[in-house]
Amino acid sequence: MDCISVILAVGGETRMKSKTPKALHEAAGLPILEWVLRAVRAADTKKDILVLGDAYDEIEGRYGGEVVCVRQSGCLGSGHAVMGARQYLEGFCGYVLIVAGDMPLLTGGTMRKLVDEAARGDYDCMLLSARLADPSGYGRVLRDSAGDVLAIVEERDATAEQRKVDEVHTSCYCVKNDVLQKYLDKLQPKNAQNEYYLTDIVELVREGGGKVGALRVADHRDCMRVHDRAQLAEASGLLRARINLAHMQNGVTLADPNAVYIGPDVTIGRDTVVHPGVTLEGNCVIGEDVTLYPGSRIVSSEIGNGASVQNSVLLCAKVGNNTTVGPYAYLRPGTVLGDHCRVGDFVEVKNSNIGDGTKVSHLTYIGDADLGKNINVGCGVVFVNYDGKKKHRSTVGDNVFIGCNTNLVSPVEVGEGAYIAAGATITADVPARSLAIARARQVIKEGWKDKRE
Repeated sequence: MDCISVILAVGGETRMKSKTPKALHEAAGLPILEWVLRAVRAADTKKDILVLGDAYDEIEGRYGGEVVCVRQSGCLGSGHAVMGARQYLEGFCGYVLIVAGDMPLLTGGTMRKLVDEAARGDYDCMLLSARLADPSGYGRVLRDSAGDVLAIVEERDATAEQRKVDEVHTSCYCVKNDVLQKYLDKLQPKNAQNEYYLTDIVELVREGGGKVGALRVADHRDCMRVHDRAQLAEASGLLRARINLAHMQNGVTLADPNAVYIGPDVTIGRDTVVHPGVTLEGNCVIGEDVTLYPGSRIVSSEIGNGASVQNSVLLCAKVGNNTTVGPYAYLRPGTVLGDHCRVGDFVEVKNSNIGDGTKVSHLTYIGDADLGKNINVGCGVVFVNYDGKKKHRSTVGDNVFIGCNTNLVSPVEVGEGAYIAAGATITADVPARSLAIARARQVIKEGWKDKRE
């Protein structure tokens, strides 16, 4: 059955106390709205419609290229918000999946099941519901003796007996579009809030002879809504726990699952060990048998099999197999390390390629350079890539030895097998298999201090 989603993100900014729209606040590495979009898209939606309020410009600027954004003035309830999307539903024959935009814990499996159950039972309307030990503040789901839904009653409008019901609606609906269009016009703001409740459609469908059901989720936390920073932190913790559990079930060792932060788009190979204090963000691809020691932040980087990273920062970098990084290394975007390399303490690499077997062990800056294989880069070497106006690139061939405290003033080329003496400042190309010495000869002046005094 074809499906279109309508995601309601009209209001709700006040309790976050933030200049950032609630929908764009991040939970476990993604905006709240992104989690919702991923969940509904798992139901194979043909179109996704965002109904937005005051945050329209900012959210449309981020998501406008992939979804339909609707500006809805005023905030007169969920029914009123859905009315704003009607023009984009005209002529559609299928189900409309309506969800709140602040439910980051919704799963794709739940959304698929909701649509499938609605289609399988030919329901005019199917709700997502949950049971709560304390349902205070939620609308209650009232069922008939056959288990179908009679109505949803908001707590402020419920009787004392109805408030005893522990099954609540979760702001998720799956409604046939023709049914939705038929009854939207019949919604009336006859309630304590003087708003257009989408929940009233349930009773209208029943009165019109239609069929309404409810799919109850096994874990009510899947339907948790985020209204403030405390709930955002709680949702983030639950999402991280899901992510970490999935990795452990796939053969990854997390030394302390409560002390690592792994983004939702990270891939990790089997028998990799992740120690506490590691953060993996973006589209990281971590190989097998990798060891990530405490204190590392790795963003959208690729790490080969058998490699290790300790107390380092990697941003959009690539690390080869059996290569060691750190402690305290900084790999900036564009860095590519080959296999069996060593990048040690306080080494910074930026936009550079380093070949297999090359060692850069201490206190070095390599920027805009291409280094070959089996090179030894001594302590304190600097690739001087910036002349004050432009960046320049240098090349170093295989099997080169670069002595300590060498400056290579780019652009220069060092040929295969060359040696550069310690303390040299290289401003011209160095031929292959030669020795370059670029420093003043040492001079001793005996008795110089006595004469000075």
